[in-house]
Amino acid sequence: MDIFVLLATMFGCFVIGMPIAYALALAAIAGALWIGIPLEAVMLQISNGVSKVAMLTIPFFVLAGAIMAEGGMARRLVAFADVLVGFTRVRGGLSVVNVVATTFLSGISGSAVADTSAIGSVMIPQMEQSGFPRVFATNVTISASVQALLVPPSHNAVIYSLATGGTISIISLFMAGVVPGLLLGFAIIVLCLVIAYRDGHPRGKTVPLADAVKISINALWGLVTLVIILGGILAGVFTAIEAGAVACVWAFCVTMFVYRDYRWRDLPALIHRTMRTVAMVLTLIACASSVGYIMALTQMPAKITAFFLSISTDKYVILLLINAMLLLLGCLVDMAPSILIATPILLPVMLKLGVDPVHFGMIMLLNLGIGLCHPPVGAILFVGCAVGEVTIEQVLRRIWPFLRRDVRGADAGDLSAGDLALAAASAGAVAIVRLQYPLSDAASRLNL
Repeated sequence: MDIFVLLATMFGCFVIGMPIAYALALAAIAGALWIGIPLEAVMLQISNGVSKVAMLTIPFFVLAGAIMAEGGMARRLVAFADVLVGFTRVRGGLSVVNVVATTFLSGISGSAVADTSAIGSVMIPQMEQSGFPRVFATNVTISASVQALLVPPSHNAVIYSLATGGTISIISLFMAGVVPGLLLGFAIIVLCLVIAYRDGHPRGKTVPLADAVKISINALWGLVTLVIILGGILAGVFTAIEAGAVACVWAFCVTMFVYRDYRWRDLPALIHRTMRTVAMVLTLIACASSVGYIMALTQMPAKITAFFLSISTDKYVILLLINAMLLLLGCLVDMAPSILIATPILLPVMLKLGVDPVHFGMIMLLNLGIGLCHPPVGAILFVGCAVGEVTIEQVLRRIWPFLRRDVRGADAGDLSAGDLALAAASAGAVAIVRLQYPLSDAASRLNL
């Protein structure tokens, strides 16, 4: 009954349209009153939820990504990707350019929505002018933007780390996301090439050498941000927080003093938008911390673990069920609250089955990210449709090949980027993760 009161209050508030942060806080209060816990304890958990030093990672990377995405970096990355792909003169070259440019920007912005808006505003009109269907260009942009949820500096990887109580290293999550993110991009490229040859899309064009050198130099300033984030962390020069701060300063200097495409009078509005985004995320984290506290007191994680183990003791069966559940959850609830709600419930199940928590983090991020490409929540879908000036119905009729593959009788057009990326999360990332994050230490760090 304790769990029922907590969940009924939470989902009841969701149904009536209450903001998710307030719904979580109200559910925690209802649960506390039901089990006889003083409300002061709930307030303390809300305060403690945002008092961690690791929280500084979020505003730094959000601001750095916003500056680079709005300061002309997207256009230069598209041009640089065109240089890299153009010399091959491959059919459907601009769709490949779209994916490669998104991969570069994902490693800078850490936000799928920002990537969709920045790359889409440049690539979708350009692809249409070259003879690509506008809906296809929009679908490529939407699907490729999911990479930002996996590769560093993914904001959602930071949220997952915080949802575990900070026991999972942000750096481990960043490094584990590189392989699945790149394989997701590769899978989408393969699909784009298959569709291009099937539908006769135009070939790419070679960029003249003089222009290629100029474009590469212009893009190099922004690509240094990738070196700062990945190189600095891997070399042990920076922590994740310090890398975010340095990337923020570098992004500001490059945008305002090198590229000089962004006006100084627009900077306060950008900072204001960043502060609003960070405030929303931190409010969600604070309220979710109180819900996690009540869940622990009601022993919900242990009961959920027992429920799944009563269905099957085979971890692959449980993983299949959880994958399906996360896909559904991602379609119904935005990504940040989904992570904050599902992690305290499902992570103990994964640890009981012997699944590495960093590996599970990649699985969760990818599944919930695919949900962002579907209504009714579908933030990436809605932004992509707005930028591409197409209807949601048009996109949904054509996006399925990017997200699934028929098990039997699949033709070339049904190759699934989502399936290949799930395989990447299951096979590629875990090899790296186990070297950095031994499974035997996971349970002890989480006191399970």
